[in-house]
Amino acid sequence: MKHITLIFILAFATLNLSAQPGKRDEKSENDIRRVMNEQAIAWNAGDIEGYMKGYRNSPQLKFVSGSNVTRGWQPTLERYKKNYDSKAKMGVLSFSDLEITILSKDSAVVLGTWTLRREKDNPGGKFTLIFRKFKEGWRIVHDHTS
Repeated sequence: MKHITLIFILAFATLNLSAQPGKRDEKSENDIRRVMNEQAIAWNAGDIEGYMKGYRNSPQLKFVSGSNVTRGWQPTLERYKKNYDSKAKMGVLSFSDLEITILSKDSAVVLGTWTLRREKDNPGGKFTLIFRKFKEGWRIVHDHTS
């Protein structure tokens, strides 16, 4: 009887442990989607500083676009302000086709599509984001956008 009880306890513990990562992954995915939704809302309101809250405020932040690499949160903010200095240039941002891969309890990769709806054009492309989880929540630490 002891063996049956021990087997039951071990089986239950294994099932319980295996279920936890799925729940954690779902919560992490929802949290990452929330960060990206908040970025789009801020962008569409013309709030570049609000948009930048999705990025880790760190000198180690990397933003890659075309052949340019911008290192650091402040230089990335300045780049955005220079390139999108009017609401017309900012347009309306949307993200789609998101594929979120949770790598660990504090890291994830997001592949997706971005588009800007503007009066004269509709640029868009693909991106790969590396998210890390910090005490303030999930933040982008590396952005490669084309």
